[in-house]
Amino acid sequence: MMEIPMRTIRAAGLTVICALLVHGAARADTVPAFKGNDTGGIISTNLIGQLDIRAMAVEHCARYGKVVKLLGVQASYGGYVSFACRWVPYGANERPLRAAY
Repeated sequence: MMEIPMRTIRAAGLTVICALLVHGAARADTVPAFKGNDTGGIISTNLIGQLDIRAMAVEHCARYGKVVKLLGVQASYGGYVSFACRWVPYGANERPLRAAY
Protein backbone atom coordinates (compact mmCIF):
# COMPACT_ATOMS: atom_id res chain seq x y z
CA MET A 1 0.00 0.00 0.00
CA MET A 2 2.87 2.44 0.66
CA GLU A 3 4.35 1.76 -2.76
CA ILE A 4 1.78 3.75 -4.79
CA PRO A 5 2.22 7.11 -2.94
CA MET A 6 6.04 6.75 -3.07
CA ARG A 7 5.90 6.30 -6.86
CA THR A 8 3.69 9.37 -7.14
CA ILE A 9 6.10 11.46 -5.05
CA ARG A 10 9.08 10.31 -7.13
CA ALA A 11 7.28 11.07 -10.40
CA ALA A 12 6.28 14.53 -9.17
CA GLY A 13 9.85 15.23 -8.01
CA LEU A 14 11.27 14.14 -11.36
CA THR A 15 8.77 16.37 -13.16
CA VAL A 16 9.76 19.37 -11.05
CA ILE A 17 13.49 18.75 -11.64
CA CYS A 18 12.97 18.47 -15.40
CA ALA A 19 10.94 21.69 -15.46
CA LEU A 20 13.71 23.55 -13.59
CA LEU A 21 16.37 22.26 -15.98
CA VAL A 22 14.38 23.31 -19.04
CA HIS A 23 13.71 26.77 -17.62
CA GLY A 24 17.39 27.28 -16.69
CA ALA A 25 18.58 26.40 -20.20
CA ALA A 26 16.19 28.90 -21.77
CA ARG A 27 17.96 31.81 -20.04
CA ALA A 28 21.51 30.71 -20.90
CA ASP A 29 21.92 33.09 -23.85
CA THR A 30 21.13 36.40 -22.14
CA VAL A 31 24.08 38.78 -21.91
CA PRO A 32 24.01 42.15 -20.14
CA ALA A 33 24.59 45.30 -22.21
CA PHE A 34 27.56 46.30 -20.02
CA LYS A 35 29.86 43.83 -18.32
CA GLY A 36 33.28 44.31 -16.79
CA ASN A 37 35.75 43.83 -13.96
CA ASP A 38 39.04 45.42 -12.84
CA THR A 39 40.88 44.41 -16.04
CA GLY A 40 38.33 45.74 -18.56
CA GLY A 41 34.99 44.84 -20.08
CA ILE A 42 32.56 44.95 -22.98
CA ILE A 43 29.72 47.28 -23.92
CA SER A 44 26.98 46.33 -26.38
CA THR A 45 26.98 48.23 -29.68
CA ASN A 46 23.23 48.74 -29.21
CA LEU A 47 24.08 51.46 -26.67
CA ILE A 48 26.22 53.53 -29.08
CA GLY A 49 23.41 55.86 -30.17
CA GLN A 50 21.78 56.04 -26.74
CA LEU A 51 24.59 56.60 -24.21
CA ASP A 52 28.17 57.87 -24.16
CA ILE A 53 29.99 54.54 -24.05
CA ARG A 54 33.40 56.13 -23.56
CA ALA A 55 32.14 57.88 -20.41
CA MET A 56 30.73 54.56 -19.19
CA ALA A 57 34.11 52.87 -19.67
CA VAL A 58 35.98 55.78 -17.99
CA GLU A 59 33.64 55.64 -15.00
CA HIS A 60 34.02 51.88 -14.71
CA CYS A 61 37.82 51.94 -14.75
CA ALA A 62 37.99 54.94 -12.38
CA ARG A 63 36.30 52.80 -9.71
CA TYR A 64 39.47 50.70 -9.66
CA GLY A 65 41.85 53.70 -9.84
CA LYS A 66 42.72 52.97 -13.48
CA VAL A 67 42.41 54.67 -16.86
CA VAL A 68 40.55 53.28 -19.88
CA LYS A 69 41.98 52.10 -23.20
CA LEU A 70 39.43 51.30 -25.89
CA LEU A 71 40.52 48.14 -27.72
CA GLY A 72 38.10 47.46 -30.54
CA VAL A 73 34.60 47.50 -31.97
CA GLN A 74 32.76 44.53 -33.43
CA ALA A 75 30.39 46.43 -35.70
CA SER A 76 28.03 43.58 -36.56
CA TYR A 77 24.61 42.75 -35.13
CA GLY A 78 25.03 41.73 -31.50
CA GLY A 79 28.56 43.10 -31.43
CA TYR A 80 30.37 44.87 -28.64
CA VAL A 81 33.01 47.47 -27.83
CA SER A 82 35.87 46.10 -25.76
CA PHE A 83 38.05 48.10 -23.39
CA ALA A 84 40.88 47.54 -20.95
CA CYS A 85 41.51 49.18 -17.60
CA ARG A 86 45.17 50.20 -17.25
CA TRP A 87 47.11 51.53 -14.30
CA VAL A 88 47.69 55.28 -14.19
CA PRO A 89 51.00 55.99 -15.99
CA TYR A 90 54.03 56.77 -13.84
CA GLY A 91 54.59 60.48 -13.37
CA ALA A 92 50.89 61.37 -13.57
CA ASN A 93 50.01 63.69 -10.72
CA GLU A 94 46.26 63.22 -10.80
CA ARG A 95 44.01 60.23 -10.23
CA PRO A 96 41.43 59.16 -12.86
CA LEU A 97 38.35 61.37 -13.03
CA ARG A 98 34.86 60.03 -12.49
CA ALA A 99 32.64 60.89 -15.44
CA ALA A 100 29.07 62.15 -15.15
CA TYR A 101 26.77 60.75 -17.84
